[in-house]
Amino acid sequence: MNAIDLFAGCGGLSKGFMDAGFNIIVGVDNDQDALNTFALNHNGAKPLNADLSKQETFDKIKKIVGDRTIDVIIAGPPCQGFSLTGPRNFDDERNKLYLAVIEMVKQYKPKAFIIENVPGMATLYKGQIKEEILKRFRDIGYNIDCKILKACDYGVPQMRKRLIFMGIRKDLGKPCFPKAEFGPGTDRPYRTCRDAISDLPTRNTELGKNKDVYSQDTATEYQKMMRKNCMVLSNHVATNHKDFVKETIALVPEGGNYKDLPAGVGVSRSFHMAWTRLDGNAPARTVDTGHRNLFHYKLNRVPTVRENARIQSFPDDFVFTGTRTKQDRQVGNAVPPLLGEALGKAILRIIGEKNND
Repeated sequence: MNAIDLFAGCGGLSKGFMDAGFNIIVGVDNDQDALNTFALNHNGAKPLNADLSKQETFDKIKKIVGDRTIDVIIAGPPCQGFSLTGPRNFDDERNKLYLAVIEMVKQYKPKAFIIENVPGMATLYKGQIKEEILKRFRDIGYNIDCKILKACDYGVPQMRKRLIFMGIRKDLGKPCFPKAEFGPGTDRPYRTCRDAISDLPTRNTELGKNKDVYSQDTATEYQKMMRKNCMVLSNHVATNHKDFVKETIALVPEGGNYKDLPAGVGVSRSFHMAWTRLDGNAPARTVDTGHRNLFHYKLNRVPTVRENARIQSFPDDFVFTGTRTKQDRQVGNAVPPLLGEALGKAILRIIGEKNND
């Protein structure tokens, strides 16, 4: 099964599809730093730095694909244009990136597609944008449905939610979202922050190196899965906080935030997520792209890139490139690979059942 990844970023969604058994042909994005990471971790998939609002990009993709069949298209287009233009202006110039996904599906007629976005898109303009997307794909021959999925339901130690559109070509079946494998109603509890990162060096006395060694054995099933046969610890460098920052973090209890600080302390940050310490016995809050407000459940620092990558379910042999700021952005913008793998396997089940009829 061949797949194209549009708005690929560093490739979290396509990494999950690779692990489900798909062959990623090309990943398209306009962030070269993210594409450098994509290229390093996707077994020969072609990174393409291009603007998906331009026709020439379609021509470049076609040249890379050649005569190969594209079975699945996966995409994470930004939806900011819709918040400006409203439901009556779906074809507005500012929505070209979303329209590009529809055009790609028209062009390749894949067996299936996945589009992911922020949960808020489901209710934007009272759901009119969502309904228009559903209508347009139905009109070009797809059964489509959408659902907000929680990453922690699929083994990711994080409460991240994503709006997922799943389309299946009408001759092949109907969408069927993967069932929750962890949490309430299952026989497996949610994976926690401690499950995810407790085996990594603390960086208490030194900041660490970008290429380092593990200092202790794995303690959980998840840690074993993340390490696999990896012998080099990458991207595990601590932030060198100022003393007053470390002193402030130290005052926040596990699972607490700025509301738990003494009066007059930490007042420079007083918004909802400020000075939030992770709870080691629960899945993490959503990892963002800045990593300045979520702190380690035990240590008085922000998580390293590798710790956040673990929380996002990137295995340790997935190496991030670029500056620390760019690595943070790549991790925070990604779809958790384990969620991607669950979606990939769900599509294979649907298509496989049809092929077996």
